[in-house]
Amino acid sequence: MKKNTSVFTFSLLLIFAILACNLPGLQSAEPTTASSPATPMMAVSSPTPEDLATATETPSPTPELPTPTLAISHSLIPSTIVKPGNLVRDVVSVDTASEKRAPYGDSYDINRLERPFLQDMTYVADLDIVSFNLAYDEKFFYVSIELVGTDPNNDMGIDYGVELDINADGFGDMIIIARPPYSVDWSTDNVQILEDTNRDTSGLSAEKAEAPMPGDGYDTVIFNGGRGEGDDPDLAWVRVNAGNKATVQFAFKKSFAGTKFMYGVIADGGMRSIADLDYVDRFTIEEAGSPVRDQKNYPLKALYAVDNVCREVFGFTGTEQEPQRCTPIR
Repeated sequence: MKKNTSVFTFSLLLIFAILACNLPGLQSAEPTTASSPATPMMAVSSPTPEDLATATETPSPTPELPTPTLAISHSLIPSTIVKPGNLVRDVVSVDTASEKRAPYGDSYDINRLERPFLQDMTYVADLDIVSFNLAYDEKFFYVSIELVGTDPNNDMGIDYGVELDINADGFGDMIIIARPPYSVDWSTDNVQILEDTNRDTSGLSAEKAEAPMPGDGYDTVIFNGGRGEGDDPDLAWVRVNAGNKATVQFAFKKSFAGTKFMYGVIADGGMRSIADLDYVDRFTIEEAGSPVRDQKNYPLKALYAVDNVCREVFGFTGTEQEPQRCTPIR
């Protein structure tokens, strides 16, 4: 009897031990060799109303304007053969480019900029103006810019322009500005004409730099590639690589410019802000820097990658003392 009781007791204990191994919460804490270690969870806090109020989104890039799908109908196209007019030469920096300097010609006080360099004084031949000239036929004036370089479509993006001073007072009245990409064929697509309606392209005086002066430069678009409201589609054109003396060439109607004016040209791959012309009235020489090594403000700083010229006269003799006028050749 005692033996049977012992066997029964042993059986009950064995059954309880087997059941205990399968009870929840009593599994082994050690993973099996086939299990991967658990990845730690990162604590995530819910945003507060204050967080949401101050959150900002990264702005999306400004979408580009769609390319016009309809061709402009032109009734008057400039000539493809243009003989150069009298050349007006500019200072070039190609011979001193390896020394990271302009030889001379950057006369900041009188708005002569010889800065075909980046801020680190890397030379850009496609900015360096060699000469400019004006020619004309029955319908158009042609202003040609000769550059040291041969690629107006330089990857940096260079604007070229013609400034017109209609009353010869040294203040620019209008600018014909062209932006890349450029074609070897005459095109109006990337050409604008802007007017200075409040006479502030040259600060208080057209004869000297007066920065810092407020102003909005050329402020009003009067021709927008032939697609603007009221545009004469044949008014102003540009093409490139038209000849040795015409790396960039503009054409504009004679009826637009009149018979007497002063004109100059500009190559701009830096600021490219016609609202800030004249640059010498917006930046002090200390801010702008200098490309001439023996000047205390060398090297270039805020104002770089730009080359302009003196202004030549057309249709009149004048006093020869007009502000920004080229020195007459005797």
